[in-house]
Amino acid sequence: MEKLSLYCTNEQLEYDTYLLVKEFFTGRDILRQNEDSDAFLYCDYKEGASAFRFADSGEKTELTYPVNTPFEDKKAFKRAHMSNLYQALHTVTKTDLPWGSLTGVRPTKFARQMIMAGKTEEEVRDFYRTDRFVSEDKTNLAIEIAKCEAGIIGKIDPLKGYSLYIGIPFCPSRCLYCSFLSNPIIKWQERVEEYLSRLEKELILTKELFAERPLNTIYIGGGTPTSLSAEELKILMDMIHRHTLVANTVEFTVEAGRPDSITKEKLRVLKENGVNRISVNPQTMNDETLRLIGRNHDTKQTIDAFLSAREEGFTNINMDIIIGLPGEKISHVGNTMEQIIKLAPDSLTVHSLALKRSAGMKDWMKEQNADTAFSDSPEEMMKIAAKGALELGLNPYYLYRQKNIAGNLENVGFSKVGKEGIYNVLMMEEVQTIVAAGAGTVSKKVLSEKEISRCDTAKDIGLYMDQIDEMLARKKELFS
Repeated sequence: MEKLSLYCTNEQLEYDTYLLVKEFFTGRDILRQNEDSDAFLYCDYKEGASAFRFADSGEKTELTYPVNTPFEDKKAFKRAHMSNLYQALHTVTKTDLPWGSLTGVRPTKFARQMIMAGKTEEEVRDFYRTDRFVSEDKTNLAIEIAKCEAGIIGKIDPLKGYSLYIGIPFCPSRCLYCSFLSNPIIKWQERVEEYLSRLEKELILTKELFAERPLNTIYIGGGTPTSLSAEELKILMDMIHRHTLVANTVEFTVEAGRPDSITKEKLRVLKENGVNRISVNPQTMNDETLRLIGRNHDTKQTIDAFLSAREEGFTNINMDIIIGLPGEKISHVGNTMEQIIKLAPDSLTVHSLALKRSAGMKDWMKEQNADTAFSDSPEEMMKIAAKGALELGLNPYYLYRQKNIAGNLENVGFSKVGKEGIYNVLMMEEVQTIVAAGAGTVSKKVLSEKEISRCDTAKDIGLYMDQIDEMLARKKELFS
């Protein structure tokens, strides 16, 4: 992979500079704080001006932009310099990015905060288009989602209550693209009940700490929660009912996830215990891709699992797909959407492939001598998915971005009105305290959007079980 050296004289701005440079040069290896290369970008940030020197393929460019913000106002100073950096990179690459100079995980957060503060839509639009160089399409998307999020948040009084996340870090197998905490269930089968007993300790503490606060939502994720047997799921559900007021929650979600892990018996256990929202996640409806990425199911199993969930009475079913899977073209995404439209889920989450260091696909790409996993435009694929969602009567309701995301795009949740994933909004917008239980989870104490404290648990399952008392003490300290 061709290298590009990056050097930034302002340490406080170095990481954000790196993130934006990486989005402009997606196919290149960016060497941070390095000057030793024929291809380089040198960024000099001082009060009064931003100066950039760029050299590549024998061509050299020097650009300077004024900064009318005092250095002491760190947020405004950063915003001005990121704006200047975007303009400089746009000049040398002749490229526009869909999300402009925004590099964070939550690009809709600004729109929601401005709308809830009483700003007009035109003021929000001006911020995105003029200040951050966001495309018109993405600006419209941000405003639409922000309005929906504001409505959801406004109904709950999120600071009064809390949400509970339970992590089940087991899967039938590990997918090629996965970087989450996931362990083959077959290796841990003999210790699942031991793991659940540690989870119960966390639930008991949660009941003690949050006895006076309403529990708004419960979300069981992973991993794949339905990699547990029906009997183990029943144990988990009994624990939850003993230590929480499930009946008072507005949403109880379980990521059924992998179709090959779903049975009618498991669905019945979930339904009988108050679960009112589940996910059946195909990722793609193309069998060849499923085999390549390590999914042990085919399209027929996805369809059968979805129909079984409907038969068991689930009226709020989400499906996940991924844009940019290896070898997939626009036609593959078209086929996936055709199959999903026939099933008519209540919500659809469209992920753009994001490759992390721990994902096995990195090794696959090296073997294929490929800079990217996708062979067609991710942006065109996203448009096909969004068009399909519109045909299903689904509206965008939440959005987030990740590092190394395909096409500089985003992950978007689409939903029927009233079927939105409430937990997704509360968690992604960081407006409510989230108590997380299980290996590799992170609890967040939210006093306001500017006052957030965190505490995590061990990612290693064995360490989590062995050191549970230590982690309980940290959680008690956080929430007491």
